Amino acid sequence: MGLKLEDLAAIDEKLSLRHLELDPGGYFIIYLDRESGLICAKHFTNVIDERGLAVDPETGKVIPARGKVERTHTTLFTGRTAKELCVHIFEQTKPCPVTQLDHAAYLGREFVRAEVALLTGQEYVQD
Repeated sequence: MGLKLEDLAAIDEKLSLRHLELDPGGYFIIYLDRESGLICAKHFTNVIDERGLAVDPETGKVIPARGKVERTHTTLFTGRTAKELCVHIFEQTKPCPVTQLDHAAYLGREFVRAEVALLTGQEYVQD
């Protein structure tokens, strides 16, 4: 017997609750530009403090994990597919803004989810 869709969702939900080490290279806000047919990823820089919290390098203030944050992104990356976006970020951008392998794997998964949502018309919400 294989896994059912509900089983896969439960596995993903459980894994989404695990602790993550933040990438000192920064973080991304991913969204869709449906009108242009693009997956968009705004990159923001941060510094990780001694407590492991992401801090705005300009103000020194902790960046909250939830809620609206008024910050200006460093770079806007766009692609028509997850692969195109990954090639642009991980292979063509020097230095690469992602410094941790787990962050790169997470972004790849999210870009694929965003691509599927773009193609199917489903809503995309970043995990």
